[in-house]
Amino acid sequence: MNTITFAEHKGNTMKFSGLTYKTIETLNFLSPIGDLILRCWVAYAFWVSGLTKIQNWDSTLYLFNDEYSVPLLPPEIAAYLGTATELGFPVLLAFGLLGRFAAFTLFLFNIVAVLSYPDLGAAGIEQHKVWGIMLLVCFLHGPGKLSFDHWIKKRFFITNT
Repeated sequence: MNTITFAEHKGNTMKFSGLTYKTIETLNFLSPIGDLILRCWVAYAFWVSGLTKIQNWDSTLYLFNDEYSVPLLPPEIAAYLGTATELGFPVLLAFGLLGRFAAFTLFLFNIVAVLSYPDLGAAGIEQHKVWGIMLLVCFLHGPGKLSFDHWIKKRFFITNT
């Protein structure tokens, strides 16, 4: 007859909990890389859009005059502000400098972009939803340990982390 004693069961539990602990510690160690990838991925989407706008400024002005309906702003000012936002804030987000501010600004910009372009289409709306969720995560979670924000905090402010 095979019987399992309490000591044998306890040893298996300890092995399982040790493996769980090591897995969690490994994931915690790797999570800053995930934060960096997330920030760079969504920043890249906005950066490329900004580069497209400056490559053909006449086309950009046409779009802001005739296609986009940005509320409260004249089309030319909206074009300059939109382009500056798409070129400046992704850099801040990617480097994690004022990371939460950059993520929140791009999150709001993303909403304005969707509302301002009525012919976006279903695929475009889905893409903007994904970017919005990614930016919301960056805003709520912060830029993480692989960021200038974290370095500045450690270097110039006394913290327990």
